[in-house]
Amino acid sequence: MSEVIVVGVDSSETAKRAAVAAAKLATALGAELHVISGFSDDRIEEFGSGSDRITVSSADSAEYVARKVSEELDVPAGNIKYFAARGTPANALINYAETNNASLIVVGNKRMKGLGRVLGSIANSVAHGAPCDVYIVNTDVDA
Repeated sequence: MSEVIVVGVDSSETAKRAAVAAAKLATALGAELHVISGFSDDRIEEFGSGSDRITVSSADSAEYVARKVSEELDVPAGNIKYFAARGTPANALINYAETNNASLIVVGNKRMKGLGRVLGSIANSVAHGAPCDVYIVNTDVDA
């Protein structure tokens, strides 16, 4: 069985930078990359009118984000998957990694400086609760 690397994403540029770093690691190690986007509620929205209606859930939106990011990554075909995972971003990553025997979780360093550091960051929460190694990518633009 191939090793699994998990990367958490949302639609931010910093998350995309973390995903690019995760893709490079997965390719270099011959690991399978799982791109995960978390969702915390079961909100459902309906759009349209009459019989032309579409229903979109929070899970659908999260999966869409994970799919879009995964499509932009340079990973060999068959070595990348994308999923939506229930929970706050940190808990979704931790639970997913535990359930899928991941060997590494990759996250960006967003909110690890200044006031964000006091309030808490996803990277900090993942680092303290992960069942595996954690790689925190420097996603600052000026770095």
